[in-house]
Amino acid sequence: MARERRSARGGGRRGKSDRSSAAIQQLPWQAVVNTSPKMELLSEEQLDQLHATSMRILSEAGIRVMGENVLALFEQAGALVDRDTKTIRIDESIVNEALKTVPKTFTLTGRNPDKRITLGDDHVNFGLVAGPPNVHDCINGRRPGNYEDYCNFIKLAHHFNAIHLIGNQVTAPQEMPANNRHLDTYNANLSYCDLSFHATAIGRGRAIDGINMMAIARGISLDQMRADPGLITIISVNSPRLFDDAMGDGLIAMAEHGQPVTITPFTLMGAMTPVTLPAALAQQNAEALFGVTLTQLVNPGTPVMYGAFTSNVDMRSGAPAFGTPENTKANMISGQLTRRYGIPYRTSNANASNVVDLQAAYETMMATWGAVLGGANLVYHAAGWLEGGLTASYEKLVMDVEILQNMMEYLKPLKFDESELALDAIKDVPTGGHFFGSEHTMERYETAFYAPMLSDWQNHGAWEAAGSKTALNRATEIWQQALREYEEPVMDPAIREELDAYIAKRKEEIGSDEP
Repeated sequence: MARERRSARGGGRRGKSDRSSAAIQQLPWQAVVNTSPKMELLSEEQLDQLHATSMRILSEAGIRVMGENVLALFEQAGALVDRDTKTIRIDESIVNEALKTVPKTFTLTGRNPDKRITLGDDHVNFGLVAGPPNVHDCINGRRPGNYEDYCNFIKLAHHFNAIHLIGNQVTAPQEMPANNRHLDTYNANLSYCDLSFHATAIGRGRAIDGINMMAIARGISLDQMRADPGLITIISVNSPRLFDDAMGDGLIAMAEHGQPVTITPFTLMGAMTPVTLPAALAQQNAEALFGVTLTQLVNPGTPVMYGAFTSNVDMRSGAPAFGTPENTKANMISGQLTRRYGIPYRTSNANASNVVDLQAAYETMMATWGAVLGGANLVYHAAGWLEGGLTASYEKLVMDVEILQNMMEYLKPLKFDESELALDAIKDVPTGGHFFGSEHTMERYETAFYAPMLSDWQNHGAWEAAGSKTALNRATEIWQQALREYEEPVMDPAIREELDAYIAKRKEEIGSDEP
């Protein structure tokens, strides 16, 4: 695993080898690379069958599209467009032509170039939770999303080095006007953190504002941003087979400016797709490839990610379920599809628990393994997701950082040489002895093993004497400490002034209308 040098403006304050400080112990900022073999659940014949079914969905059933601009683009490309039903049918040749211009990898550069990330190939990146209307912590309880909590989550994303990317609004600040609060959330992203982030792509205006504000924060022109993208967006397909006009407008705006787009169908088996996993994946694949094709019709060479969000519902209640065996298989098989097409891959490690408990942990870990073994390049919602995506949780964020750090250490290539095999050390210790004081151990004991941030490895007596704190108790203490340790990244005063002026001008222009 390649390890990048941590910037002075970086989030974390200490690496795991610094034992003398009382600061939170965490891994340094690093590029995570997954060189391990990817899981291949389907045979080549099954993969071909899945692909063929997806192509039949596109050519025979089609996708309903609400935007006239999208209808026109596909019509110009030779698709069959039914204006009465607003249904587009495309054959495989249009998809194949689009796939020829999709970049296999691309980079995202926020305002700190030392934290540039790569999406594609074997690179793995973990994103902050995005979209919940509520927030929760064990001190203040569950409450509607608000700007103060929004800013706190951005600060935590900056502080914890395992988080590589900010999602699309970690929570909705509901006290702010819905038509212009994206300006305030973008401002928080750029002020309290130096990572890249997801722009809101509900319509053209919100996407353009994100592009302009990132360019201002980086001190570059829009042409320079086009050559070196700075932000990404999520385009959600309303499964089954519906592409709305706001999403189309956002996609087109991003693609015109060379900014990456992630196409993510929301496919829950039993609700948005048939109950069988092959059918769900065929539908997901058709919807995702439709969006991928659109990006290339707008601007060939636009960076795009294949998004997978296939899970199932509880057939007794209809409630979404995540971190299930079916979801884990879907994460792996989606990775096979993206490797077939040469498209960077985004998925998630969601859970359906209502609280930060054992269920939240095992569902998240199950889904995380599916994402990593499936070869995901971006694990979206990787830190802080709770209650099926309805709540952003402070304690869950800390638990997730521990899970992500464990995964990062797992992915670190195994060093394998004479020193690591330690034959001399084995011969030096007598039978029935121990290695605690051996020279080989003493040379390595500080850095030999992963040092957890959240886990408590004391024996029962010592744990009891220290207050019998559970992982949940410790997570509460850790996020509070992280906010105390947080250091705001420096911003040039001239850039600060330009951002403030842009926000004020745009709020006046927007008024009570949509942006």
